[in-house]
Amino acid sequence: MKSAVTLAICAATLVAAGIARAHHSFAMFDQQHPIEIAGTVVEFRYTNPHSYILIDVKEPDNDDGTIWTLEGPSPNLLSLGGLTADTIKPGDQLGLTIDPLRTGAPGGSWSPGKTWWLKDGRPLAAPKQASYPDWDGTQNQQR
Repeated sequence: MKSAVTLAICAATLVAAGIARAHHSFAMFDQQHPIEIAGTVVEFRYTNPHSYILIDVKEPDNDDGTIWTLEGPSPNLLSLGGLTADTIKPGDQLGLTIDPLRTGAPGGSWSPGKTWWLKDGRPLAAPKQASYPDWDGTQNQQR
């Protein structure tokens, strides 16, 4: 009887560990080919377990733009970098370097460790010289 209980506890622990590991998988994001996007923030969700940014990205062939859903770190990790629920607001012009979804759908993963900036050029992470997309999505420019 004691062996059966021990075996059941071990099995439950292995199942729980597998579920937790699957939840934190980044396999859906193409981390080998980051891209840069720029647009208008529609919503910033400062929630656990992950934060989200919904951003309206204007593209040359689509005047209406496309809403991208970007998954980010937890509020706890963001706060360690000095970010709060009020750092990003709807209407802010924001640019980010993201790991896009492998499916090609408009979404991806962002983190403060990657480059992201406000339209006025203020970085929201460590400054880095890079080529960023222009706000209308048509060309790159140096910031």
